[in-house]
Amino acid sequence: MTDNIFDIDESILALAREAEAECAEQFRIIDEIAEYNGMKVLKAFIDNRVSEGCLKGTTGYGYSDIGREAADKVFAQAFGGEDAIVRHSFVNGTHALSTALFGVLRPDDVMLSCTGRPYDTLEEVIGIRYEKGNGSLRDFGVKYDEVPLLESGLPDLDTIAEKAKGAKIAYIQRSRGYSLRPSLSVEVIGQIAKAAKTANPDVIVMVDNCYGEFVEKQEPLSVGADLIIGSLIKNPGGAIAPTGGYICGRADLVEKCADRLTCTGMGKEVGATLDTPREILLGFFMSPQVVASAVKTSVFACRLFEKLGFETFPKSTETRTDIIASICLEKEERLTAFCRGIQAGSPVDSYVTPEAWDMPGYDSKVIMAAGAFTMGASIELSADAPIREPFAVWLQGGITYPTGKAGILKAAQEIAKLRK
Repeated sequence: MTDNIFDIDESILALAREAEAECAEQFRIIDEIAEYNGMKVLKAFIDNRVSEGCLKGTTGYGYSDIGREAADKVFAQAFGGEDAIVRHSFVNGTHALSTALFGVLRPDDVMLSCTGRPYDTLEEVIGIRYEKGNGSLRDFGVKYDEVPLLESGLPDLDTIAEKAKGAKIAYIQRSRGYSLRPSLSVEVIGQIAKAAKTANPDVIVMVDNCYGEFVEKQEPLSVGADLIIGSLIKNPGGAIAPTGGYICGRADLVEKCADRLTCTGMGKEVGATLDTPREILLGFFMSPQVVASAVKTSVFACRLFEKLGFETFPKSTETRTDIIASICLEKEERLTAFCRGIQAGSPVDSYVTPEAWDMPGYDSKVIMAAGAFTMGASIELSADAPIREPFAVWLQGGITYPTGKAGILKAAQEIAKLRK
């Protein structure tokens, strides 16, 4: 443990030293995965002849944009897809997911969510929280069904197989969202894909891949998924991409999604990249190592807070399948104290005190701590939570492990102050 630069209580530092030592084997595995994924990404850059010219953007219509084309090819190869669409014009992960859903689904099609209720911000896109005429999938005649997870938090494969028979899309959310269920490993995603496709070979398996990229050696496309979707201000942007998202997978489906993003007949052939190609490509190149730092920060946080007496999801000893950890703090004042500590340990806006507010797309007040170089970039150290029981906080990110660890120590210090 480094010198006590932030004047952390010695009792917390002692527990932190124990926690870090106990995480040594997990850290070794995380580094091994990062090395494998880093080589995989490097090979995609080399195989697709990325040049200095690819780092420069275009204006206007963006015809013959070699940077845009290079990013699509590199993402597709590294993720195991036939094609990809990587754009700064995706405003967030939900926008990329919405584009994919509207691109593939047609009136009277059925969207089957195989992992229970999707993340909050998709409810209005689908029409679960329905206001007639707002342009949701439901407005366009798309039907929705879902299969609740089992009590264990794992998918109900038998029910998925039965309901997939009439579905156009079998939708999988890899990460936990604001729930305490396990995030899904690539292996489990493969089990869902197999169950759905055995019952209906034509079903399209679509995966919300947010927070999961490069946490494992494989991605969902290698186990039967047809499309994966994510945000560039999470894992694959490497804390460098300033905005954007991606859709990757089967070429025919990617083309439909591109037509939805721009317009039918133009698809991937237009769209100026402005000054973003360098940041998107460099961020993707850096992302396996940045993801490793985020996972290490998460494992350390769970181990430390377990030693402080709190329940964590996943436990510090469990294999990671995304960068997120949930810590049950049980009381609202502990939750807000934790977020104050994370904010105080951030490189940007460390002097700001986070407060809960009515965030668009959510049905509860949400508190967010995120002193990030890119607004809302959850690959950077951040913590957020709806203000509701069990007052769990969702932690993600950490561009570097040492600075991520510092933020966790400051969060523990803020909670310790409540006991004095």
